[in-house]
Amino acid sequence: MGVNLGELVEPEEIEFSDLNDRVVAVDAMNTLYQFLSIIRQRDGTPLKDSDGNITSHLSGLFYRNINLLEKNIRPVYVFDGAMPDLKQKESSERRRKREEAKKEWKKLKEEGKISEAYSKATQSSKLTGDMIEESKELLDAMGIPWIQASSEGEAQAAYMASQGEVYAVGSQDWDCLLFGADRMVRNLTSSKTQKTPTGRKKVKQERIELVTVLQDLDISREQLIMLGMLMGTDFNDGVHGIGPKKGLKKVKEHKDLDSLLNDEEVEFESDNSPEAVFDFFMNPPVEEVDFSFEDPKNDKIRDILVEKREFSLERVNSKIKDLDKALESRQSGLGSFT
Repeated sequence: MGVNLGELVEPEEIEFSDLNDRVVAVDAMNTLYQFLSIIRQRDGTPLKDSDGNITSHLSGLFYRNINLLEKNIRPVYVFDGAMPDLKQKESSERRRKREEAKKEWKKLKEEGKISEAYSKATQSSKLTGDMIEESKELLDAMGIPWIQASSEGEAQAAYMASQGEVYAVGSQDWDCLLFGADRMVRNLTSSKTQKTPTGRKKVKQERIELVTVLQDLDISREQLIMLGMLMGTDFNDGVHGIGPKKGLKKVKEHKDLDSLLNDEEVEFESDNSPEAVFDFFMNPPVEEVDFSFEDPKNDKIRDILVEKREFSLERVNSKIKDLDKALESRQSGLGSFT
């Protein structure tokens, strides 16, 4: 998803302790898809209750948010609003790829190729409206605030970071930098280890500062957006034959979009005009928002997870105790944090 600046940017590895007493705006859709993709059984089947309802996203929200709160990190989830017209093509392409991956996953599972099946299964995740609503319900019960963006959640989260309302944006996508986030944190809600073809590797949290990226690459934010467009974003196809390094060279040769578009090697083939894409990154629909942290409603948590979705009562109660213990040192609970 989005532009990949990994070849050009060296993130700073950090510990959870570096985020102590910080509020982080979490890209909700990005994170829920992450939970749906990774929290699965060995053959790639997502966690489900006895009625076949998928529960992987609820498991991720519950256990990993408690882990963050135990470390005195306060997440604020930001959900997507109306999909911008610029993203319609990309959304359709993602649906097509998910359906293909789902078919391949089932075929590989029937053939007993479990490892290959798991890989395809992670690409087949589908986030439904019901999943989004029950995620919001669980966040409410846990006392964790969430915000409904008018358009792209990532743009809203980036705006909150740029205004100093939160410390950083928690996302796996680099696009939040193009939207102007001062700071982003990757792997915030990831598991401690990650499956690889050769085994498992430890996952480290990463911090990326926009000002450092611009200084290291010696470009402006406008040029960073142009670089992303050359490589390809959620709103446009990249330019054939131009990767990260060549793209960086191009934007250094051309200080503005008009100049870049006059380059004979630069030919955008996307349905969306490059001017419209550039303007969307510079001026996305965002709003001023208020949020506050509340004390958790433990009975509501049990109702959602145990009564409705058949989570283990013993395990849920154990984690609720961990949550309460994490808040004991705060005299007025999470309500004191705004």
